[in-house]
Amino acid sequence: MDQTDEKLLSMLREDSRRPFVEIGKAVDLSEAAIRRRVSKLVKSGVISKFTIETNIGPQANAISLLSVNPSFPTSEISNRLKKTKGVQSIFEITGEYDIAVVVGGANIAEINATIDEIRKLTGIADTNTVVVLKVVR
Repeated sequence: MDQTDEKLLSMLREDSRRPFVEIGKAVDLSEAAIRRRVSKLVKSGVISKFTIETNIGPQANAISLLSVNPSFPTSEISNRLKKTKGVQSIFEITGEYDIAVVVGGANIAEINATIDEIRKLTGIADTNTVVVLKVVR
């Protein structure tokens, strides 16, 4: 990966629907060259998915820190969390907790329901959840 790929990724992070022609102009390459680079980045796993953010109606978010029972594989909990409605992101972390989960819902009640489901998972020893007041970036 070179500086051009870094710039391309930066532009796609800002707007994943940005036309390849526009990206090409910014990095002085053709649309076809940008298309090939993006394809290569997808195939190599550097780009794992393209996504959107919405601003539809009230949105609530929380971050939940999870402790996993030492006798239980953390990766197994992470895989189960992928299937839990409302879970947006999962991070295996170091420190006092083993996993950080970003949870989203239309309101606090939906977030609470998701957290309740997470707490019921076999292998979860403890949780600590904070509600997001404001998204800065």
